[in-house]
Amino acid sequence: MLEFNGIEEYSNQGALLGVDGLDDAELLGALRSMNPIKRAKTVNKLANSGPASKGSRAEMEKHFGELPPNIKQSLVKGELRLADTIVYSIKKVGAKTIKMFETQDTKEIGLRNISNAKLPKNQVLLVSGIILLAGTSADATNDKVMATEYKGIEFFPAIASGELNLKSNKKQIVPETGCGVFKTGNYHGVPAGYYKLANPRLILDDVLIELTVELGTMDGIPANTYLYAALHGTITTP
Repeated sequence: MLEFNGIEEYSNQGALLGVDGLDDAELLGALRSMNPIKRAKTVNKLANSGPASKGSRAEMEKHFGELPPNIKQSLVKGELRLADTIVYSIKKVGAKTIKMFETQDTKEIGLRNISNAKLPKNQVLLVSGIILLAGTSADATNDKVMATEYKGIEFFPAIASGELNLKSNKKQIVPETGCGVFKTGNYHGVPAGYYKLANPRLILDDVLIELTVELGTMDGIPANTYLYAALHGTITTP
């Protein structure tokens, strides 16, 4: 269904932190707090930063200055690292307004991978792109919903004519945008239903995520149709 498989981990400290040199005050402070052996290892990693970062990881590095101080310090100390990930949720198209992340949600493999519409503590996500797919389940049981084939919204005209918006902590990340941008079936090299953000934005931990799909009509949408929505990007993780 998707071309983003699993989580890719990163250990390159210099590129991860997005620093230009060892004169950065926060970095120097963190280095001074380390024992001599760990300090030497960290300096060696910084001095051998390796090839330039690409994709959402490179975008995350540009936003490093916006991270909360405790997250920055944990990254410098190696207590946190960066990884590619997808935060996803599946919801039924039961009304014209579909809220893909809700406060009553619980994490469940195959349906969603966060609870309460919030990222866990110390996990900050740089949203690089959004995925929107749809599928019709055999029935409304969780097993059938999980086993449904989710495909491009080209096959669901009423959904394709709707709008999507994304907010975090009541701040707009993606304003009302026509769902037509997720019709990627004719684009070579682009995953199904993937929309790349021109201006990636951070979502902090323990902050409400609001991803809403608004439909103008439900005409022609089969019963037991579900939406799969996902935020693709780079996240901080232990």
